[in-house]
Parts: sequence; structure tokens; C-alpha cells
Amino acid sequence: MTTLDHRTPTTPTTSTATGPQAAAARSTTRRLLTAAVVASPLWAVVALTQAATREGFDITRHPLSALSNGSLGWLQITNFLAVGTLLVLGATGLRRALHGTPGSTWAPRLVRVSGIGMIAAGVFVMDPADGFPVGTPYGMPTALTWHSYAHFAAGAVTFLSMIAACYVLVRHFSRTAHRGYAVLARTGGTALLLGNAWSMSGGKAGSLTLAVGVMTAMFTISLIAARYRRSH
Repeated sequence: MTTLDHRTPTTPTTSTATGPQAAAARSTTRRLLTAAVVASPLWAVVALTQAATREGFDITRHPLSALSNGSLGWLQITNFLAVGTLLVLGATGLRRALHGTPGSTWAPRLVRVSGIGMIAAGVFVMDPADGFPVGTPYGMPTALTWHSYAHFAAGAVTFLSMIAACYVLVRHFSRTAHRGYAVLARTGGTALLLGNAWSMSGGKAGSLTLAVGVMTAMFTISLIAARYRRSH
């Protein structure tokens, strides 16, 4: 069975330097990478706790974005904003950690774009639909508001950039001979690609497959960030 390779990764030239400035740079990089590490578990805990406890919510029918509606909607809105910000910060840490290696330009950029997409998805809330929050008519609204369209656009940007980031990281780890992490990155990108495609096609329990795909891709990025954090 393939295991994750824990050999020391290729790091920026500055990471081997000595002196107070180099130490401060490494400390800053660790803090930035910590933001990426924390993003996924925070998203999962806040979203899944609400999914399990909020009246009328059914994760097989309702996307996690629907949690932004109702009297407790501020919790999920805050979740979007906080996790998006953590991903943006974490992308800077990844840029420093991957410097000079294959994928060092585009992987961090794509993670940053996915974070910006999550922030936008928190700002623009989707319309209530299909019986949630309680009292909302079942089925989709006959007409969507502009902010609902903006939310869906933000979601598309988030998903596509996260999928692309995972596949760029596949290239990075394949080129640096870390096969276990290449498999991890491919799993994250493929899970989100298939989960989103199934959901968009109207497949049964599509909101659940999308949630699983998003969390798999996000945990992939967090685990990779944790790997590089250990080396700084």
C-alpha cells in the first residue's frame, strides 16, 4: 500500500540560511502554513455541526451553502469568510514553501483564488430553497436573485481553482519523487471533480457528494500544508 513520504521536501533557498532574519522568515512561513492547515477542519466542524443540528436541513438535498440562510445563517457566512481568509493566507505560505520547485507558481495562486471564491460565496448568499429554512416552499425558486447567481459563480470559481490546485500539486510531488503525496493530491482533485459533476448533473444526493468532494480537496491542501510546516 502506498504511504505518504515523509522525506524532507524541497524548500526555498532562504530556509537554509542562518541568522535572525532567516529565523523570522521561517516563523512567518510556519504561521501562514498554519492558516491553511486550520482551514479544512474549521470548515468541516462548523458546517457539519450545523447540518446535523439545524431544523429542516437535509445534506442529501440541501447544499452546505444553504446554511447561510435563516436566523443562524450568520454562522455559515462567517465560516465562509473565515475559511476563505485562511486559504488566502495559507496560499502565501505555500508559495514560500514551494519556491523553486515544480508547480510553485500556480498551486499557491489557485489556492488563493479558491479562498477568494469562498469569501465571495459568504458575501453573496444563495436563495432559500427546497424547504430550508423551515417554511420555505419545496423545490427551487421560480426566479433567482442576483446575489444567488453571484453565489453560484463564486462557488464555481472555488471548485475549479481547488481542483486545478490539487492537480498542479500532483505534478509537483510526481516531479519531486514523493509518490504518496501525489496520490493524495490526485485523490482530492478527483473527489471534488466527480462530486461537483454529479451534483451539477442532478444526481441523487448530489449535495452530499459535493460536500464530500469539497472536504476531501480541502483536507488534501491542509495535509500538504502541514507537511511543509513541519519542515520550516
